[in-house]
Parts: sequence; C-alpha cells; structure tokens
Amino acid sequence: MDDYGSLAHTKWECKYHIVCIPKYRRRGLLGQLKKELGRVFVELARHKECTIHKGSLQPDHVPMEISIPPKYAVSQVVGYLKGKSAIWIAHTYGGKKRNIVGEHFWARGYFVSTVGRDEAVMRAYIERQSHEDQRLDQLRFEQE
Repeated sequence: MDDYGSLAHTKWECKYHIVCIPKYRRRGLLGQLKKELGRVFVELARHKECTIHKGSLQPDHVPMEISIPPKYAVSQVVGYLKGKSAIWIAHTYGGKKRNIVGEHFWARGYFVSTVGRDEAVMRAYIERQSHEDQRLDQLRFEQE
C-alpha cells in the first residue's frame, strides 16, 4: 500500500511510460543541457503533483516512467512538461531574456503507455538505453 499515491478521497497508482522527442530528432540533448534537463523535468513534474520514477535523457529522445494523479489528464501533464521545458531551454540556452511563448524544441507528439505488468520490461528498456548511450559516447570520445 506504500506504493500508492493519495489524494483527499482517493488512493491511486497511475504510472505511465512516456517518450518525448526533440523536433526533427535533432541531437539537442547533449552536454550541459542534458545534465540540467533532468532536474528541470523533475521540478516541473512536482508542480503537477507527479513523480518521475525513472528517466533517461538520450541524445534524440527522453523516455521516462511517471506517476500522474487521476485528477490530471496525461496529455495535460505532457503538454505542461514539454511547454515549460521548451521555454526554459529558450531562456537558458537561446539567449532569450523573457519567457517567450511559441518556442519549439519538442516534436508535437509523444508516446504513452500505461505501466502495469510490463513495468520490469519498460524499466529494463530505459536502463538499456542509458547503457547504450554511454557506450556510444565512449566510442565517440575514443575516435576524437
């Protein structure tokens, strides 16, 4: 029962596997941005009473396992995460001095799947992606 979330009159466990991709699959999740974006996603998720249990920032996509309370629609939370993070990226790395609406970093769609029986498979996928990314970075570093 400890794994369940709690609202005023509700006990819940709503976990989702969500994958977001940058527009045109550009490899924009590198370097300093990659280090900071995880923290930004966690903070934004907290604003919507969500918890990111597992996530991995790959060069061309971001898979994550997230718990979303039943009072929020998945699309609402994903839109919030993508929109606010795009504004943060534009503000921090684009040299914008104010919050600009309409900054486009993320592609329009996303992948979502409920996590249930396949939770172990989904977690293994995220882990495998992290190890593969590290391996590719190491190969790239050795070639330079």
